[in-house]
Amino acid sequence: MDIFLFIAAGLLMVIGLIGTVVPGIPGGPCSYLGLLLVHFTSKVEYSYEFLILTFIACVVVFLLDFFVPAWCTKQFGGSKKGVWGSIIGLVVGIIAPIPFGFIIGPFVGAVIGELIDGKDTKGALSSGVGSFIGFILSTGAKLALGLVFTYYYIEAVYSSIKGMDVTLPQLFS
Repeated sequence: MDIFLFIAAGLLMVIGLIGTVVPGIPGGPCSYLGLLLVHFTSKVEYSYEFLILTFIACVVVFLLDFFVPAWCTKQFGGSKKGVWGSIIGLVVGIIAPIPFGFIIGPFVGAVIGELIDGKDTKGALSSGVGSFIGFILSTGAKLALGLVFTYYYIEAVYSSIKGMDVTLPQLFS
């Protein structure tokens, strides 16, 4: 059962890391579920404080992912239409079959939203840059959290294998 839990946790970690850069995949929650699966093995027991703190970190980063891009757009002079344009651009960017549409979409959406609002090109581009910076900041926070969770997963797997006195190929035979 432990091997199944470790493998399922590993898959959740991979999905979680992918979700740190691909919008629409809840990276942090997937990685956290992976940590929970590791906790339920007979080989690893995380403290309740650890599980609560990592859960809180996961929730905070998950929520910030929704607010940081809009906040940065506003900080760079964006209006409500620019913020909404950024959100719509993100959705279109995810759906559109263009490479890196989820990066380009919010920028273009914010610029279009500002132009619709009557801003000049310079102001619209400034809002677009704010949207892009917000995307980079929120993605960085998600990636950092995902890497920390993955570190704890790898540490748990390594210590479990080391404690079993078994080589990795023997685990899968």
